[in-house]
Amino acid sequence: MKNIIYCYSGSGNCLDMAKNIAAMLGSTDIVMMRAYPEINDASSYDRVGFVFPCYGGGLPGEVESYVKDIQIAPNAYKFAVVQYAGYMGCGLHKIDRIVGLDYWAGVSNHCSAIWLMPHYLTFPPTSLSGAQKRSEAAAAKIALDIVAQKKSSKKPPKRILNQAESAGFQKINQKINGKMCVSDQCVACGQCVKLCPKGNIHLVAGKASIGKNCIGCMSCIEYCPQKAINVGKITKKRERFHNANVAAADLMEKVIHIG
Repeated sequence: MKNIIYCYSGSGNCLDMAKNIAAMLGSTDIVMMRAYPEINDASSYDRVGFVFPCYGGGLPGEVESYVKDIQIAPNAYKFAVVQYAGYMGCGLHKIDRIVGLDYWAGVSNHCSAIWLMPHYLTFPPTSLSGAQKRSEAAAAKIALDIVAQKKSSKKPPKRILNQAESAGFQKINQKINGKMCVSDQCVACGQCVKLCPKGNIHLVAGKASIGKNCIGCMSCIEYCPQKAINVGKITKKRERFHNANVAAADLMEKVIHIG
């Protein structure tokens, strides 16, 4: 069986989930969707999956438009997994509407919206290690379901309120982007420049400079080794978080082969 998983990840949780599922499936290409996917013709794959977080009640970045461009064989098995801190939103419904999912699942994990919430927020409440164990257990169960080609008994919920939230999230994100700033702690290492999926960060006069084309992945904040990037004063004293199993270099990859 040939497998392909399209993954969007900002703090590494979803990429960790995709890798754990892929390790059990074997022979899997994980294609990152932080920017336009390197592979959009998935017609030769037997199983096609999507792993992503809930952003603003819906899909992150430009994922919805990317999914519309992916070619999938009519008889392929299609699955999707959303990770979220409080609610799973309408992302699964949006992908189902495009590709017609056979199987879907939602997994609670730690919040990575540092501009809005502290990172210890998760439902049901648990520790970082507890959330990771929960994610790994969920990945194992999901992978077994996929291997068995299990089909979900119902469609993903439409979540009308989340659809409205998602529709207005870009405006909220623009406001957040406008508050992003770089402190004197910046050492111009350039990691944020390489991480930014939109090429929105540049080094200017020995310091990172953030433009106005942000999609809100927050990877620059979460992975900055100096904690030099903030959203105004809100995030200055807040703990940074990224998945311990996912390095910044992993997020920069376009395709990761497992198995």
